[in-house]
Amino acid sequence: MSERRALRQRAWRPVAVAGATWIGAAVAVVVPHAGVLALGLCGAAVSAVALFARFRHPLLMVTSVALACAAASAGTVTTLQPTRDALAGLEVAGGRHVRVTATVTGHLSTGPDGGGWFDATVSVVTAGDTTVTGVIPARIGVDADGRGRLSDVGPGSEISVAGRGIPSDPAERAILVLRATDIERAPPPAGVWAVFEGLRDGLVASTRGLPQPGAGLVPGLAVGDTSSLDAGTETAMNASSLSHLTAVSGANCALVVGAAFALLALCGVRRWIRVAGALLVLAGFVALVTPEPSVVRAAAMSAIGILALGLGRPLVGVAVLAAAVTVLLIGDPWLCRSLGFALSTAATAALLVLAKPLADGFARWMPSRLALALAVPTAAQLVCGPLIVLIDPHVPLLGIAANLLADPAAAPATIAGVLACIAPIPWVRDGLSALAWVPAAWIAGVAHTTASAAAQNLPWPDGPFGAALLAIVGGAIAVAVARPQRVPRLTALATLVVAVLIGAVGGTTAVRAVAGPLTVPTGWQVAMCDVGQGDATLWRSGSAVALVDTGPDPEPLAACLQTLGIDHLDLVVLTHFDKDHVGGSAAVQGRASVVIHGPTGEAADQRLLDRFAGGGARLVLATMGMTGAVGDTRWQALGPLPGMEPGNDASVAIEVTGPGFPHTVMLGDLGEEPQAALLRRVDISPVEVVKVAHHGSADQNADLYRRLHAQVGLIGVGAGNSYGHPTSRLLDILRQNGTVAARTDQGGILAVWHDDEGELTLWRQKPP
Repeated sequence: MSERRALRQRAWRPVAVAGATWIGAAVAVVVPHAGVLALGLCGAAVSAVALFARFRHPLLMVTSVALACAAASAGTVTTLQPTRDALAGLEVAGGRHVRVTATVTGHLSTGPDGGGWFDATVSVVTAGDTTVTGVIPARIGVDADGRGRLSDVGPGSEISVAGRGIPSDPAERAILVLRATDIERAPPPAGVWAVFEGLRDGLVASTRGLPQPGAGLVPGLAVGDTSSLDAGTETAMNASSLSHLTAVSGANCALVVGAAFALLALCGVRRWIRVAGALLVLAGFVALVTPEPSVVRAAAMSAIGILALGLGRPLVGVAVLAAAVTVLLIGDPWLCRSLGFALSTAATAALLVLAKPLADGFARWMPSRLALALAVPTAAQLVCGPLIVLIDPHVPLLGIAANLLADPAAAPATIAGVLACIAPIPWVRDGLSALAWVPAAWIAGVAHTTASAAAQNLPWPDGPFGAALLAIVGGAIAVAVARPQRVPRLTALATLVVAVLIGAVGGTTAVRAVAGPLTVPTGWQVAMCDVGQGDATLWRSGSAVALVDTGPDPEPLAACLQTLGIDHLDLVVLTHFDKDHVGGSAAVQGRASVVIHGPTGEAADQRLLDRFAGGGARLVLATMGMTGAVGDTRWQALGPLPGMEPGNDASVAIEVTGPGFPHTVMLGDLGEEPQAALLRRVDISPVEVVKVAHHGSADQNADLYRRLHAQVGLIGVGAGNSYGHPTSRLLDILRQNGTVAARTDQGGILAVWHDDEGELTLWRQKPP
């Protein structure tokens, strides 16, 4: 027993080293002078070695190694500083025109405008008469025309482009960020890279005649090529926690290694030959996919996990994992900021440490094989969930079930797809692609079914607090399932927490999915969600629904849509890009057919639109006078007004009319002057409902509201907000015109409709 305990202690020492290296890298990439940090850490490491020589305590040796590795990661950052300084001297970040020679290292992405970005290693940068040479990590963007000229380019291509520099984030690895405007030379990959490129293209071509969405999923499962995957399926895969199957992640690599390991085991060869053979197959798979940094990391993690389990030494696997993380962070310290790297590390650690105890716990209630199949996705979900919630404040309640249903199909789809990719005979390739399509279609069906379930996404607090809370909940679930005998009180407490959690989530889900829609009048035509200090207004005609703005956060908007029973949006209007109007967009990405938007002002605005487009939405820039239809209603854009800078005064104002529909105008965040300009430009007629501008601020034009003469004024406003909204001036304007002020801070969700007699009716979720 003491020998086993000693082995456990030795196995966990590299974890401390990896943790220190990670911290050192995180500090090194953000401090102005990483060299000073590296020298300081080296001095501390030498001091720890001197203390170890005197006292011979193991902790001192671990400390010295940890400090030395942290110093090494800081040293790697320091090696790029001269290149950063040289580029700074060229003033590239100021938009200067430069010409570069580069080697493509990543796949070219596709944006909604037809352009894209790719990673490259630049060897020569020329600006005017000055030239800088070196190994310069870069990220290069092109427009739609440029992307067309780069259609033959792939990893390994030597290209020459010219364009203007863009400021780079000092904490990112890419020193040079370039928007290319001129493609001077763009040859296809040569040598072995051309062979692999041809194999991947052949796989994509062989799936084109197969039915979607399974056809587009086959290349993604096999080699991570999602070029033919439709946006709806990609969004469904993300929402159902299956996105790891469409990118070349540790899961794909593990399937390839596991298949090779199993095949060699059937042949009866020795274990070391199985290990070596599996590693050779993995190396070939990485070369086939292209050895991008993310692929290499995934391959390293999967090799550690599979081989550790295959050798029956999970603790040794933990030590090897920690050593691999340390080496990767020394070689590429910027990985410390990569969520993908953190998720890959966490998932591998979960497989090594948590999967077996969970499997033993599940085995009390089910067959051991089923218990193991359930334990693997559960372990990954529990460990990775707190990281994922930092970027998406939702917990996929059905994610484990989706993985349990999809994982058995992932193996045959991946293996058949890889074999199809390397098949030398076309008819054999086509046959294998057809075989891969069957399980791929099943996976796509699981993704779409899971993503459309009302109970799939449970809103969760975001930020560090939400991550910490989910980590505590995950720990309680792990303890309750594994039921360690050494800590019976902790096990009992964890079981109680899980029981309370199940009751709370079950009750909340029932209210949201079943009782919620029953509380809202079924005949509503215009509704305003209670999203705090922000706007989110809906109108409905038959089964068609439109949303104007999304509020500041996804959670309240998602809850409102759930309460109103809305799954899909025919139209989303983003009046302008202030956070209180677009911050909740994550709740509706992938659920919108068309997005009408105001003028963009910052790069973040375009990135938000890119995410909508990635979810399958068609993007349309609003122009004054633009019209369209939602069901039987017609809408017209009354803004943005010409000459207005992006922001409040350039809001997209919307007028909605239709048979039996309350005549409605929504004013975005227009201030008094643009309201006056609108009044001069547009023939304003009386309406029944007005969405009050700018949450009821004092910056209003009384003449406009007098001309509108609405019966109901909807005000999206947060309780106890610091702006004093709605102001007494606005309330007085409404009162003078006989307009009933309906406020979300007092009434919650608001709904307006024509009753059977044609009378306008106002409903408040909370009684006045």
